[in-house]
Amino acid sequence: MNGTWLDFEKKIVELERKIEDLRNFTATEGVELSDEIKRLEKALDKERRNTYSKLTRWQRVQLARHPRRPYTLDYLEIIAPDFTELHGDRLFRDDRAVIGGMASIDGVPVMIIGQQKGRNLKENQERNFGMPHPEGYRKALRLMRLGAKNRMPIVSFIDTPGAFPGVEAEERGQAEAIADNLKEMARLPVPFIVAVIGEGGSGGALAMSVGDVILMMENAIYSVISPEGCAAILWRDAAMKQRAAEALKLTAEDLLQLGVADEVIPEPLGGAHRDASAAASSLKEAISRHLEALKKLDPTELVEKRYDKYKLMGKYIES
Repeated sequence: MNGTWLDFEKKIVELERKIEDLRNFTATEGVELSDEIKRLEKALDKERRNTYSKLTRWQRVQLARHPRRPYTLDYLEIIAPDFTELHGDRLFRDDRAVIGGMASIDGVPVMIIGQQKGRNLKENQERNFGMPHPEGYRKALRLMRLGAKNRMPIVSFIDTPGAFPGVEAEERGQAEAIADNLKEMARLPVPFIVAVIGEGGSGGALAMSVGDVILMMENAIYSVISPEGCAAILWRDAAMKQRAAEALKLTAEDLLQLGVADEVIPEPLGGAHRDASAAASSLKEAISRHLEALKKLDPTELVEKRYDKYKLMGKYIES
């Protein structure tokens, strides 16, 4: 990664800087350079389309982790500006890697839960780099139950490398918290929409994503393990991460074909960070559309369909 740009974006960044320099020169010196600027803009458009039309799975992983990519709170500013955050699990503390609270989306009251990363070192330390502790999952469960009690649909935003693997998290029951969430989400009697907006890492993501509809942003990933972790286990060499990414089939298109994801939300060319407003608008439209459909189902039918959805995932052969 080069600063806030990725290695494979080098030519794109160089062209963008040249165009910006020429525009600044024209503005300060009054020299007419419109023809040269148009030529470079045409070359830039071609380079962007050529680069982003044939991304490898590892490059998708890099985009999913892009430091300027919109996070949950960035999306909520556009999708649900009336979001009111609620805190704490009522057992231990408030885990800031998980956010949650009430909001409305296109006039529909909803309960929001989501994972949140930070923009700098201080914020990431406060947010634990988006890796929840058990109390984060217990907070999410408390809010899901509150939403169900008030007949509010639940919308979950997934963006985590995984659950925090530290000793203190295990001491406070990390595995139990995740398992409890899985059990409870399976029988929530209200519509539940999941949006994977960045990284969907292992059980840390699954603990907040057993929903009726799984939406994935175009450059998001969702996997049982990170490419680096997979490479370290299979080949004992984290440098094999690109090969691992290919084997894991963790992109939105992969998961749509496998029947794990239900819809892929298109992103602006180059990734959601290029135009967060456009990405949020596309995501909001999909959430509203699915909420409208799910609201027509009675609670019993909703739970049955959710059970059938997950029961049908995966294929196996009995010998």
